[in-house]
Amino acid sequence: MSRIGRLPIPVPNGVDVKIGTDVVEVKGPKGTLHTPVCSLLKYELADGHVTLTRLEESRQSRSQHGLRRTLLANCIEGVTKGFSKGLEVIGVGYRVAVKGNIVELNVGFSHPVLVELPDGIKASVEGQVLTLTGIEKELVGEMAARIRRIRLPEPYKGKGIKYVNETIRRKVGKSGGKK
Repeated sequence: MSRIGRLPIPVPNGVDVKIGTDVVEVKGPKGTLHTPVCSLLKYELADGHVTLTRLEESRQSRSQHGLRRTLLANCIEGVTKGFSKGLEVIGVGYRVAVKGNIVELNVGFSHPVLVELPDGIKASVEGQVLTLTGIEKELVGEMAARIRRIRLPEPYKGKGIKYVNETIRRKVGKSGGKK
């Protein structure tokens, strides 16, 4: 049996979980999220916990078991705590600014790069660190990856946009003037 899939998901106070035929709706203090229901699994809500059990022992149901449990757990965590990703802008003259739902990046191009944030994502800047927050884990991670892709960190000087907890493997440059 799936080690992740068999774990019950605790539902904290203030979170309402409604299990429908097509979708599971999770309402909490930060908002509402939906995740699709897999027809190969049985969803049960009892005494503050949601458990997922397989209806059959097929390869597809085994592969969906842990995935669907994790997606539902992420929805519950998102509506209670939310998710955040930090990006650090490193380089001489590199700047980041937030104007409403638009992130303006000056990262060595001849023009500033403007990134529009989708609904549900908020950005804040503190020095050279851009923090993206939201209730959908997938959306926060995807926007952080898109912004990082604008100027990937390079290994020689370390300039670029990197995650806060990421370490850049530095390379040694040319060795000059050997005879």
